Amino acid sequence: MEAGIYLRSMPLIPSGHHLPSFRQYSRISANIQGGYKGARPKTEVIADWVSNNDDAVRSLPIYVGGISLLGVLFNRTASGIAPVADASSYQSRADLLTIGLAVTNILAGLVWLSIRPKTISVVPPRGVECERILSNIPDVVASELTWAWESLETVTCCRSLVIVYDGVCVLQIGYASVSSSNEGEAPTVVDSVKLMQGSIYQGVMKSGSQSYLANLSLYPGKSELPFLPSNTQAVILQPIGDKGIAILGGDTIRGFTTSDQAWITLIGEKLDATLSKHITSSIPLPSGTAT
Repeated sequence: MEAGIYLRSMPLIPSGHHLPSFRQYSRISANIQGGYKGARPKTEVIADWVSNNDDAVRSLPIYVGGISLLGVLFNRTASGIAPVADASSYQSRADLLTIGLAVTNILAGLVWLSIRPKTISVVPPRGVECERILSNIPDVVASELTWAWESLETVTCCRSLVIVYDGVCVLQIGYASVSSSNEGEAPTVVDSVKLMQGSIYQGVMKSGSQSYLANLSLYPGKSELPFLPSNTQAVILQPIGDKGIAILGGDTIRGFTTSDQAWITLIGEKLDATLSKHITSSIPLPSGTAT
């Protein structure tokens, strides 16, 4: 297992020279001796087999019911019992009960085949890629924001990330919607003031807990997030302490799992511990760059 760590590279520069205006980061990998010894996910053999053989499992009741009917007919034929059911015969009553159960199985199989879950596919974001980081923040904060984004993008379905803290948009990265006020394909700038006045932001900050919009198209409040791509499928609103919020846009309906939500909560707590030490409302809004 490899753990990625971001460190600021500090080249030795003679006096009289100026540091470059851009930040440089290097990633190093540490090989953990002995391998990973923590908890490992359980392997559900039966669940995996059912998932991989969905059509066969859905058809199984039909086969069971059909074999049961053939078994009843063969039994009556081999036993020499009259084909007409006789209510006074124990065998006839047992056969009728078996036929009823067999027909029930066949009908259940037909229902299973006719009802199938809707296929959920990944929807590529419709927008432009951008990267805006608050200009006057320490390198340690910029490094941690970059780490958070790359981790979320790699592990989850997150394709857009916006972090607003203490009334300032400190990070807008990933895909953003195309601005209608500018020429070309310029990303839409996050209006922190307008966002904080919206019901979504106020509701999340009032509850102090994470809000998961698993299917964004069903929520009318999506109009308060104009900076996200228009076809964003799911959104997580994660409060960062009592001063900020992280908005994560996903490319899949119900794409954020329960584990993802718990992990995002921990990331929010970590970012709050860092941002609370370095971010104040006096820092100006970033100019940013778009790619």
